[in-house]
Amino acid sequence: MSRGIRRERLGWDIAASALLVAVSALTFALPERFPGARGVLIGIAIAVFLVYALGARPYVGIHDGVQDPSATTSAVLQVSLVALLALGVAFEPNMLILQTLVLPLLWMTSVTTRQAVLVTIGNGLILTVAYSAWGGFRLDAVAAGALTCGLSTAFSLALGLWITRIAEWGVQRQRLLAELTATQAGLETASREAGAMAERARLARDVHDTIAQSLTSIVMLAERAKVDGSPAAIGLIEDAARDALLEARALVAETSPAPAADSLSEALRRLADRFTRETGIRIDVTASDAALPRDVQVVLLRCAQEGLANVRKHSGAAGVSLVLAVDDQASLRIRDDGRGLGGVSIDDDLGFGLAGMRERVSLVGGSLTVVDGAEHGTDLTVSIPLSPATIPEVP
Repeated sequence: MSRGIRRERLGWDIAASALLVAVSALTFALPERFPGARGVLIGIAIAVFLVYALGARPYVGIHDGVQDPSATTSAVLQVSLVALLALGVAFEPNMLILQTLVLPLLWMTSVTTRQAVLVTIGNGLILTVAYSAWGGFRLDAVAAGALTCGLSTAFSLALGLWITRIAEWGVQRQRLLAELTATQAGLETASREAGAMAERARLARDVHDTIAQSLTSIVMLAERAKVDGSPAAIGLIEDAARDALLEARALVAETSPAPAADSLSEALRRLADRFTRETGIRIDVTASDAALPRDVQVVLLRCAQEGLANVRKHSGAAGVSLVLAVDDQASLRIRDDGRGLGGVSIDDDLGFGLAGMRERVSLVGGSLTVVDGAEHGTDLTVSIPLSPATIPEVP
């Protein structure tokens, strides 16, 4: 049982006890119509109290969780209450004061609203007859009984229907609140899962753009070392392995897009130098030294790594141009003199590299284009707009 139901029933207990005391006091203030009438009236009041305490009390309350009685229990309780009240009124009209307890109990012990309405109207008619019987069925007694009982019945119907509507609204509100809570829990779970998926995708892009590229270089250098076995090839393998270690540490720490460089331009030059030593392909680097936000630096460096990896694997180029320009936007352009795309489009999603690059660029509001060069080769351009606060000032 909830705390709200317990508190509500405690209020009913206090009200029923106070009514019993009030009716008992009233009987002593009224003259006895016949010997023992006072005891009869007090006995009726006690009987009404006992019907409440021993029978109707479990069904009292408008909170969610209060159960309705069975049809048989409802009928027994209501017949007992109406009969006791009518008997008391037939002896003494002032016993109508018991309506303050009986009428609400008729509503509380009804299985349906329709039953409550019909029982309340029937109670009013029976009380009218009992009141008229007390007055000997004189016209004035019948009129007074009809007026008194009619008003109390009308008031009971209005109040009962209003409280019923409030109770129904409360139950509906509790149900909607439970559904909303369940929905919020579902959204929180979905949000956590979406965050986890986004983080896994980010890690996959970073691993592909850094460690996987370094390992690819090591494999290719090792294959070359098998052929000539020169110390230079062994040195290149060692350098590539050290760079892979630095990139792995940076990926774990998430502290810098270029662990061994002080700026993005230096990171790009270092990347180009290593690429030339590993592949023999010359790279002409032109890079602005303007300061850029950390997330923009990360995206541009990863795109440069992926772009050069594609040149290594697919282009057959002899020379590459890498240009980083910064004004109202940061623009990275990689052009090679190789065989070109050969009809392949960036929208074909033939590999993880270009798709991952495009997704990474879109996260910072940028755009990626990969097209055949004007004369030959491939032209890759990454453009990322900069907010006014991040655009470097020109001296």
